[in-house]
Amino acid sequence: MTDGRSWEGNWRVRLYERVRERGYDSLTAFAEARPAVPLYLLAEELGKDDIAAVQVLSGLLAEAEQRKQVTRFVRDVLVRMLSQSLPDGWPTVLDHANRFKVAKAMGRWFAYTPETHKERADRAGDALLATPPPPGWLPRGPDDELLLTLLPDEEV
Repeated sequence: MTDGRSWEGNWRVRLYERVRERGYDSLTAFAEARPAVPLYLLAEELGKDDIAAVQVLSGLLAEAEQRKQVTRFVRDVLVRMLSQSLPDGWPTVLDHANRFKVAKAMGRWFAYTPETHKERADRAGDALLATPPPPGWLPRGPDDELLLTLLPDEEV
């Protein structure tokens, strides 16, 4: 967890300096080299004391908007939320504890989804819950076959 230093100074400049120091020309390239790694861990890698996960999220969304790849960004964030909340994959049984883990992942994902994609994300989430994936399913990236079916690459 970062403290208030994350917001001191020009955090965007600091964020991109850290990305370049690690040999990447974009935050997206840095994140893609770490598929399914939760946002807070990406932030810690870039600056444990002065980069926040929400700053990484903001930067990734800005790059996705520039590249017209927001749908892929939405899938990527879902992958990261699932890997954080369900590290062993989709539960075999949706008992109370597992329903909470799934709801936490899905709720955060929906909250982080841009307004332009909320309706599609809502439908995709409903479909995922109505027809659950096989037990243990855990997408390794935004191009997972099931995720591409739920949220195909069409920009809104």
